Amino acid sequence: MKDILEIAQDVTCALNHNAPVVALESSVIANGLPPESAVEAAQAMEDAVRESDSIPAITGVIDGVIKIGLSSDDIRRLAHKSAVKVSSRDLAHVVSRKLSGGTTVSATARLAAAAGISVMATGGLGGVHRGCPVDISSDLWELTRVPTVVVCSGPKAVLDVAATAEWLETHCVNVYGYQTDTLPAFYCGDSGLEVPRVEDAADFGAMVKLLRGSLGVRSGIVLVVQPPQSLDIAADIEKALAESEALRIKGKDVTPFLLSKVAELTGGRSVAANIALLRKNARVAGEVAVELLREDRRRIGFMA
Repeated sequence: MKDILEIAQDVTCALNHNAPVVALESSVIANGLPPESAVEAAQAMEDAVRESDSIPAITGVIDGVIKIGLSSDDIRRLAHKSAVKVSSRDLAHVVSRKLSGGTTVSATARLAAAAGISVMATGGLGGVHRGCPVDISSDLWELTRVPTVVVCSGPKAVLDVAATAEWLETHCVNVYGYQTDTLPAFYCGDSGLEVPRVEDAADFGAMVKLLRGSLGVRSGIVLVVQPPQSLDIAADIEKALAESEALRIKGKDVTPFLLSKVAELTGGRSVAANIALLRKNARVAGEVAVELLREDRRRIGFMA
């Protein structure tokens, strides 16, 4: 394992000293934002985690090496050069072929859990695609398998948000709202769907302790955070969806295309909103990581 895994020195030090660490996905850097905006977003997320007194660990794959804690050069490489989208299913293929890629929520959650990192942050969660109920993101399936807290702004707005929420409920994945009782949908702060509310990191930490301890829950837990600015861009999303269907874009290429097209149609407003919510989610994740250690939770990993 050591020949395909590299954990950054500051992350290793934090893990060895039982200090709070937050894993950050890199698919948004490699596939979700324009290059310079992607680099800006990565820096904003790392800064926000540090401001919460936690250590950031952006995960990714560089030339077949899984990295937990990307360097600035690694980040720029993923942002500016051709990089594949890496879900948990793709890890073995990408490593064996010595490819480089950005890890999605599913891959990041799996790697975080394996390394003993209990919290990760992202922008939007993958889910059930509109008009295609059998096209379900591996993000959701991975949440049923790994004990990682995922801090996000709800499902991506280009998805079927209601169907995604229903899937999570059916598969017993706990979802809580950070200072909100409404499920956000990425750019949109109100999907019209209700979620149980927690008031702060301490309140959420107590809930996690109950779930993990007395109730024995070992699946992922989702904490949704309202975006700093809510955009009403439903019409732009519909236009992007229509174009993706006309071009017959399928599978893992759908979401990157839709995000890029929505950014074009909104004149960059969606990109700015994306960076803002990534930063906020990272800050909340940092606070949660600190609180979970205060609850005296023990890390269990098999890759460190």
